[in-house]
Amino acid sequence: MTATIQRLVDGPSDPKATLVLAHGAGAGMDSPFMAAIAGGLADRGWRVVRFNFPYMVRSALTGKQAAPDRLPTLVVAFQDEIQAAAQEQPPLLIGGKSMGGRIASLVLDQAAIDHQVRGCICLGYPFHPPGQPQKLRTEHLRELRTPCLILQGERDSFGRREEVDGYDLSSALEVQWLPSGDHSFKPTKASGLTLEDNLASAVERMDRWFDQEALATSTV
Repeated sequence: MTATIQRLVDGPSDPKATLVLAHGAGAGMDSPFMAAIAGGLADRGWRVVRFNFPYMVRSALTGKQAAPDRLPTLVVAFQDEIQAAAQEQPPLLIGGKSMGGRIASLVLDQAAIDHQVRGCICLGYPFHPPGQPQKLRTEHLRELRTPCLILQGERDSFGRREEVDGYDLSSALEVQWLPSGDHSFKPTKASGLTLEDNLASAVERMDRWFDQEALATSTV
């Protein structure tokens, strides 16, 4: 079954970029969101490597929902995936959905030094737990030196536009907004947009950002 596979790879053998993409806290690498992003980027010539964190592998094997691993375990798991991907096709980027994007941003600058990672893409960054805006997860985002793109829904409960616009963030970090999107980019019906519209927009923006920012900026 797909859920027990630790890695999924989409895209051509000679890609324009390789992206190591981590899942969020509640759904694994084969979720519809992850599949849509990976497939969209593959169609644009990217190679996307998806993987499951250890707790998600355990959950798939036991059939029981498991809580996310502690932060050090998540960091080591991501670093192992970066090291493996670095032996494959450059240029290399890292990123993830929600929690996966947070872990990617935490290891980014060191990965740029160790493995020439060119940038990071966070899909729905968890700036704070929902309803707890005082519990920010932004300290390291002030010091980033490697290009990072955050794609965020305008009404994301983990960080709405009116909140994020006031944060002190590194000049290496760019936040782009998906209209009316929630934490998974789903818009309201009143917006006239669909989830597919916002997912397609996210893929297009990632592709454009890679060409304009990640490729144009040297690693730290």
